[in-house]
Amino acid sequence: MADEQKKTTNKADAAKASGEKTEAKKAAKKDDAKAAKSSKKAAAKKESKPAAKKEAKKDSKAKGKEKKAEAKGKDKKASKAKKAPAKPESKKSSAKKPAAPPVVKAKARYVRIAPRKARLIADQVRGMHIEKARALLQFSPRGAAHDIHKLINSAAANAENNHDLIGDEMRVASITVDEGPTLRRFRPRAMGRATPINKRTSHIAVALTPVED
Repeated sequence: MADEQKKTTNKADAAKASGEKTEAKKAAKKDDAKAAKSSKKAAAKKESKPAAKKEAKKDSKAKGKEKKAEAKGKDKKASKAKKAPAKPESKKSSAKKPAAPPVVKAKARYVRIAPRKARLIADQVRGMHIEKARALLQFSPRGAAHDIHKLINSAAANAENNHDLIGDEMRVASITVDEGPTLRRFRPRAMGRATPINKRTSHIAVALTPVED
């Protein structure tokens, strides 16, 4: 009986030892699996960090470009607003502006007098009242006074007939004398020579306006 009890205890001890070994192996396998999983997670985290950094950089660059574009758009709008001319306030204000006084013109072309001589008389008459200008031209000894007097009378007649204005209440607003074509002639001189003679012409223009009260 004692021998049988010893045999059963030995068997039980061996079974217990074998069970402990199997449990240790299972625990070691579980530890190995956990370590592999943790190493895989760490590697995945390392790989994901540079990708996340790249994405963050891209997002920051895109935001910076959008901000720059918005700033440029604002600057362009501000420059356009500065360059844009001020609009008129209303049509009524433009309609209230006084109308410009009428201008009556007359011209005399190819007048047989030198422009230099005609300009001396034109400078005296420019800006004068028509009555004073007529008086000055009537008693002037210069030859151009007669032609300019006739031209001023012609402009006064145009004002009366074409514009329904009073000819005696006008003012010489402007008078210009331009050079016309030159007639070239020659005069015989001693020893068979010939000297040139230039007979100059003038284009005279007069503009009259009503006298302001």
